[in-house]
Amino acid sequence: MFRFATPWFFLLLIPAWGALIYTLKKDEINTIKVSSLEFLSTVPTSLGARISRFMPLLKVLAVSCMILALARPQSGDEKINVMTEGVNIILALDLSGSMRALDFKRDNEIITRLEAVKGVVADFIMERQGDRIGLVVFGSNAFTQLPLTRDYNTIAFMLDRLKIGAAGPRTAIGDAIGISLKRLEDVKSASNVIILLTDGKSNAGQLAWQDAVEIAAQRKVKIYTIGVGTTGEVPFLVDGVFGQRYVYQHVDMDWDALKTIAQKTSGSFFQATDLASLEKIYKMIDGLERTKVEVEKWVEYKELYSTLLVAGLMMFLAYLALSHTRFMRIP
Repeated sequence: MFRFATPWFFLLLIPAWGALIYTLKKDEINTIKVSSLEFLSTVPTSLGARISRFMPLLKVLAVSCMILALARPQSGDEKINVMTEGVNIILALDLSGSMRALDFKRDNEIITRLEAVKGVVADFIMERQGDRIGLVVFGSNAFTQLPLTRDYNTIAFMLDRLKIGAAGPRTAIGDAIGISLKRLEDVKSASNVIILLTDGKSNAGQLAWQDAVEIAAQRKVKIYTIGVGTTGEVPFLVDGVFGQRYVYQHVDMDWDALKTIAQKTSGSFFQATDLASLEKIYKMIDGLERTKVEVEKWVEYKELYSTLLVAGLMMFLAYLALSHTRFMRIP
């Protein structure tokens, strides 16, 4: 945010610029008139004479900078103090190998499923206000990337650095739900939500997804499930002897499991096959999971007048030095 703390000092700009206009008019009136200066028409105007015309402007610019400094320009960062609990949201994101599939497009550019998810989830995070958000990632294993926090910039920072395969190549949906439930226990809230995004079927982990869902239902934790991407043969970019090449590989998705997870926890199941549908899904969830949060806002301002003040003083000193030496004018 930007503002001038004492904007009424701008009124001083009127006489300052008025004086400049008056000076220029006066110079025109006080010129010496002679019968003819035709013999001087071939004499070029010197550089010093041309620069001297701008001396009154230099003085006014110097004064203007000092007036702007008096108006106290400030830049500020908005701060938010949350007075109530809000919603606890765990984002459980699949980092298994199938997230490398290239079946999404953004701005006519083919991107991986994970890259598509990162952009949409980052927008979702920044739309929330007052809610605690945590990040759980899973593949063959599941672990906490970030506990529940209201530091949305840190969440977006960690999200941007997620790598495919960081948790293993397979998919442990049950463990992902279990770790998410543990994180929700850390901070009590009247409303707890898990947004589970995956592009495969559960084929790894120690906790069966059925058992994890039963625990979530008992604790009244709502789970929104998102199946991302298409099934069947999808393109992957793989490294070969002669460089990278596109290879089609078979990808399977357990839609029924995701539907059951959502149904048993009073959540919703969504299918995202392209970027537009993925954006729409997160907007729908954003609208569904809202709570009234009392928020106190204030702004911390930083003074910026010193730069203008120094610039004004430097220009004024330059004007004084030049007007009493090189560009001195004798009445």
